[in-house]
Amino acid sequence: MNEGRKRVLLIAASILAARKLSQFEAGRRVPATMSAIADAVRWAEEIMKAIDERWPVGTSERQKL
Repeated sequence: MNEGRKRVLLIAASILAARKLSQFEAGRRVPATMSAIADAVRWAEEIMKAIDERWPVGTSERQKL
């Protein structure tokens, strides 16, 4: 996975996790916080897969990435 896609996943996961994470005490790495982050990353990956399936990148475009 290239750096650009990692950044997109980070942004998507952050958006997905923000609402859930706002319920927890800031800065603490408790199981609920870690679970919310893991869930957000998983959902972001699933969203990226769905986007890739619907709008596949051509071979020439993939080489640019």
